[in-house]
Amino acid sequence: MSNIGLVIAILLLMLSLMAIRMPIAFALGLSGGVGIVLLRSFENATSTIGSVPFTQVASFSLAIIPMFTLMGMFAVKARIAEQVYQVAAFVFRKFPGGLGVATVMACAGFAAVSGSSIGTAATMSKLSVTEMRKHGYPLPLATATVAVAGTLGVLIPPSVILVLYAIMTGESVGQVLAAGIIPGILSAGAYATYVVFAARRTMVRNPGIASEVAEELQDELDRELEELEDAPALATALANVSGSAPGATADIASHEVQGRRIQEALVVEKPAERLRDLPMRGVIRVAVLFVIVLGGMYSGLFTPTESAAIGAVVAGAMLVAEMWKEGPKAIWIASVDALKETAGTTSMVFSIIVGSAILSSFFVLARVPRMLADGVMSWGLSPTLTMIILLATLLPLGMILETISILVITVPLIYPVAMEFGFSGVWLAIIFVKLIEIGMVTPPVGINCFVVAGTAGVKVDRVFAGVLPFVIVDMIVIAILFAFPDIVLWLPSLVQV
Repeated sequence: MSNIGLVIAILLLMLSLMAIRMPIAFALGLSGGVGIVLLRSFENATSTIGSVPFTQVASFSLAIIPMFTLMGMFAVKARIAEQVYQVAAFVFRKFPGGLGVATVMACAGFAAVSGSSIGTAATMSKLSVTEMRKHGYPLPLATATVAVAGTLGVLIPPSVILVLYAIMTGESVGQVLAAGIIPGILSAGAYATYVVFAARRTMVRNPGIASEVAEELQDELDRELEELEDAPALATALANVSGSAPGATADIASHEVQGRRIQEALVVEKPAERLRDLPMRGVIRVAVLFVIVLGGMYSGLFTPTESAAIGAVVAGAMLVAEMWKEGPKAIWIASVDALKETAGTTSMVFSIIVGSAILSSFFVLARVPRMLADGVMSWGLSPTLTMIILLATLLPLGMILETISILVITVPLIYPVAMEFGFSGVWLAIIFVKLIEIGMVTPPVGINCFVVAGTAGVKVDRVFAGVLPFVIVDMIVIAILFAFPDIVLWLPSLVQV
């Protein structure tokens, strides 16, 4: 079998393993191991598999990943997202589609300390989807806004994806992170602009949406009340407290709960009238973390890894300060949860790094990067058009693969070609991430859409229904960044990290 045929067979094997729900890290590693066996020998494969797990993760620079992840987890437990959202909702309350704009801006602010797209989408969907629905936003628009704005977590620093890209390619971590700031602001502005127009159009043309929301909420409440009435243990417990018959108590409780929950669901709370009534500490904490991490890094006071570690310590202190009144037990539980979630996320990232390294070893032995470079050079196309074609392959990959998998599979292949053509590796990082963002909200995987659907308790197809216009907005932003690379490269040019 030729090298090309073998590479195709291994890629098909990898996709098949993923299709049967084998963990991605194992699918990558097993496919690479089989490829090395077929290409060289079993002894060569065992040698590679035995050494790669150590050589790939025994790097001090990788310590930045768990530190940034821990900082984000502490920020979540410190309720920073909730506080930022309240302030943003107040600031943008007079805008058409103000709640949608507030959601986008809160996602951008929280992304600046969490570095996680999934975490941003999950947290913000709990806070904003119901509020937007109360104010008459169509369900697809409300959920898609959160799903797409959540992708800012992989673009605005600190971003684990950008850090991983920098480590894989040898680019400066500081410059790659700096490159995400202006495109992140541009993306957030583009999302907010679309939300304003979409909200104005749908809420003017469909004044009955609020009543539709009421009907949906009423149906949901009716289902929950049926479950309540069917719970004899709960009815008996209520009877013991009130001294009445279980059946009568359940009936009374049902009606009381129904009245109270309908009021809570359908009555719009009066917004704060003064800025000083808002939890400004959330905004201040975001600013403090941003300055500590990026300011310390770019001033030369700390290395990137040291900045991440100090940011995690400060975020932990913020968690303690926020939950101080709830007592030591609450602080301990929140801290342990944050550490567990950090350990789980870090283990997932590192296992994928190991699996992708084994697959990359097979690619190198099969001379795939060289063949790809020679092949695209033989097309005779301009460097710009060639890069557009290569980068366009990330879109279908985003529809079937997870974010980190796309990065670790495609960067070793596309990055060398981009360097041959003289493109900037820092600029390429942002284009990569923007295209991966699209994959995070497109079916059938669209992981952010599934996160929002699960958190908000809606069908995922309703989320996907509102995503397409945002994808078009993202493509316009990518075209601007591609045509004017100085937008990406200006800020990194000022950084010497």
